[in-house]
Amino acid sequence: MVDKSVIEANAADCLDDAKFLNLPGYRRGKVRDTFDLGDRLVLVTTDRQSAFDRVLASIPFKGQVLNQVSGFWFEKTRDIVPNHVIDTPDPNVTVGRKGRVIPIEMVVRSYLTGSTSTSIWRNYERGVRSYCGHSLPDGMVKNERLERPIVTPTTKDELHDELIAPDAIVARGIVDRPTWEKLEAIALALFARGQEIAARNGLILVDTKYELAWDADGEIMLVDEIHTPDSSRYWIAESYAERHAAGEEPENIDKEFLRLWFTKHCDPYHDVELPPAPLDLVVELSRRYIQLFEMITGQPFVPVTDPPVRQRLAANLAPYLAHPAS
Repeated sequence: MVDKSVIEANAADCLDDAKFLNLPGYRRGKVRDTFDLGDRLVLVTTDRQSAFDRVLASIPFKGQVLNQVSGFWFEKTRDIVPNHVIDTPDPNVTVGRKGRVIPIEMVVRSYLTGSTSTSIWRNYERGVRSYCGHSLPDGMVKNERLERPIVTPTTKDELHDELIAPDAIVARGIVDRPTWEKLEAIALALFARGQEIAARNGLILVDTKYELAWDADGEIMLVDEIHTPDSSRYWIAESYAERHAAGEEPENIDKEFLRLWFTKHCDPYHDVELPPAPLDLVVELSRRYIQLFEMITGQPFVPVTDPPVRQRLAANLAPYLAHPAS
């Protein structure tokens, strides 16, 4: 485990954005900055920590963790479905094949949990028993394991995601029935592989989401990210049964404490300026991301600290700066 002193020493050397690279086709996301080189994308995972639809802080090594966790899973699942990865020229960077994103977010769930308005638990709590085309039995309790993992798709929308059943996906012409069945089979196979490896490392992969796309030849490929701490929910396996039996929330490596600090010290939805996140909280959140990396992958996290991140990025992406398209 990386010593906290290393995290503290690098707290001022975070990657808050990658626009300085001056590559073409820049687009800023919540965490990733993307550059469009025509036939491929350069995806730079920054250290931004966002919530309340704004950036709260920059977390040392977060970008490295997310990009390298995805890299781990892309390699572990390439026998299930091809992915977009061409190269990883930097710990924070993936160069990927460009594709046409399928406008369905493939959400896979294995437990009756969640807190958002679209989550399976919140719907079940309101009496919903048909959820994205799946029938749920009466008498279940929060955080209970489902009979089997299920795919609960949402539409991809600029404003909000909408829960949708497979029959509606086909009826709207988003994809045809055979394509939907193929997408569902891919998502379930990815999730099964994720649960298998997570279990070996003492974790339960509770739920996650996948983004799929058609490549230049019309074949399905996996894009974006896979099984990262930001896209997936993980619980500690060892304590789940006992805590669930006692009616307690499952144990996890939670990031909620930073959100709670901001809600206590300001109005993060309306204040024009937010107070800076305290260093001790930033360091603790970095430590938790690193811990999750090591638990998810079963490998030690090796922080890259020299040269400074912007200098390193510019050097590692020099071939793309000189030849931005091929």
